[in-house]
Amino acid sequence: MQEERRFEQSGTKERNLAMELVRVTEAGALSAGRWMGRGDKEKADQAAVDAMRQALDAVDMDGIVVIGEGEKDEAPMLYIGERVGNGNPPEVDVAVDPVEGTRLLALGIPGALAVVALAERGAMYSAPPGVFYMEKLAVGPVARQVIDINAPVAVNLNRIAHARDAHIDDLTVIILDRPRHAEMIRQIREAGARIRLITDGDVSGAIQAAMEDYMGVDALMGIGGATEAVLAASAIKCIGGEIQCKIWPRNEQEREKFKADGIDINQVFHTDDLVKGKDVSFAATGITSGELVDGVQYFGWGAYTSSLMMRTRSGTIRHIKSKHRWRKDGSGGTSPLGR
Repeated sequence: MQEERRFEQSGTKERNLAMELVRVTEAGALSAGRWMGRGDKEKADQAAVDAMRQALDAVDMDGIVVIGEGEKDEAPMLYIGERVGNGNPPEVDVAVDPVEGTRLLALGIPGALAVVALAERGAMYSAPPGVFYMEKLAVGPVARQVIDINAPVAVNLNRIAHARDAHIDDLTVIILDRPRHAEMIRQIREAGARIRLITDGDVSGAIQAAMEDYMGVDALMGIGGATEAVLAASAIKCIGGEIQCKIWPRNEQEREKFKADGIDINQVFHTDDLVKGKDVSFAATGITSGELVDGVQYFGWGAYTSSLMMRTRSGTIRHIKSKHRWRKDGSGGTSPLGR
């Protein structure tokens, strides 16, 4: 009973905490968006990192960054182990990718996002040092019980089609356009499914697959970043879909190192292995317009942002359009004064 009372008393704070995530991703998107198309991934990433770190430190939580983008790319980052928040309860794990799709942003291509997820302390999987990539298979709620990452591509597509009361040629698979996927792409095409190739951003791709009827994508397949797998799992858990992953060595030397370190590359990680617990929150704000959300639009008086926010406990998926005014005089002109 004491725990029930404590939960009731903290309910409002937890709902506000979930909403605070959107303010964090909005801050990152507003800062990084100024670098759209300017060809400098590092400065764009640094702008998002600085803005999101400041916003996170204002959140009423005791957070530890367990997933931080940057080690793989030697980019600026919210580093793993960094404490964020103001130090008050609740204690949470934080997964963050200040710019999911730095190349997209630098070139002005659609699909760049600012992303953050929270879960109870100790809930998020942290890949062993040196593990950068995972093979992934993600679907929405309808097919969550039928997929098997170890099964052939055609078998999974047939199971997904059956679960969706569809034919394989009705299905669309989203996959990163990489040379390493040539054989998988061949198998998907041979099975009869359609393909949507993306240049970057498989967190967005996984979310689209999980939001099956809304986004027109039925599955994500292929190899992508290990950190992105945890961020995707956080969103997919909120939606009720499923992601399965396996650690993927890039070459024989890496395979032997994993074996020497006791890393089992045959282990299958399910959604609940990547993000445990019952209270997971996820937020993403568009930097450049894409399939999920619109990008930042700037005006003399301020800007518009478009965000997606989800939480497992409530089962709510919110699409949030925000108007940010940095001119306080009430005018709506296009003068840059007061920006």
